Amino acid sequence: MTEPTPRGQDSNSARAQDPNPDRDRDDRGRARNARPRDAYGRPLPHGASGIPTTPDDLDLPPDEALAEAQRLLDSDRPFHAHEVLEAVWKASPENERELWRGLAQVAVGITHLRRGNPRGAQALLSRAADRLDEYANGTHGIDLARLTADVRSLAEALPLDAPVRLRLR
Repeated sequence: MTEPTPRGQDSNSARAQDPNPDRDRDDRGRARNARPRDAYGRPLPHGASGIPTTPDDLDLPPDEALAEAQRLLDSDRPFHAHEVLEAVWKASPENERELWRGLAQVAVGITHLRRGNPRGAQALLSRAADRLDEYANGTHGIDLARLTADVRSLAEALPLDAPVRLRLR
């Protein structure tokens, strides 16, 4: 018997009701990002050359995740940085979960900026800054006061074409 999906449907009924039946799915019927992606995370046609994405089972300790996310941000790959930060968010202890969620939202905000969606960028960056404000003391070597101020400045300025220089640490 197949394990139910989160909606209580088996994978066949989930697939049957999916408005996009060509969507990549795992054995439980959950959507997977198996399509190639561009540098900003937009899906490309099957068979196209894309930028490698983060594996679904990524498990990095916080210091390594921050270093990798920073490398990706510096390479103008914010979508991929978001994937790294999201993996830590989902695996982090409860008392740090919102911190990692805020960091992931910073990367998603930059992704929206790079995709030409200033309204979405501003909303996510502002939300991220509000979330990071909840962590007054720095943790994992993050200067949260500086980072939060930088994220708020970015949300206000929204430079669509200029490279975004944001330091997580």
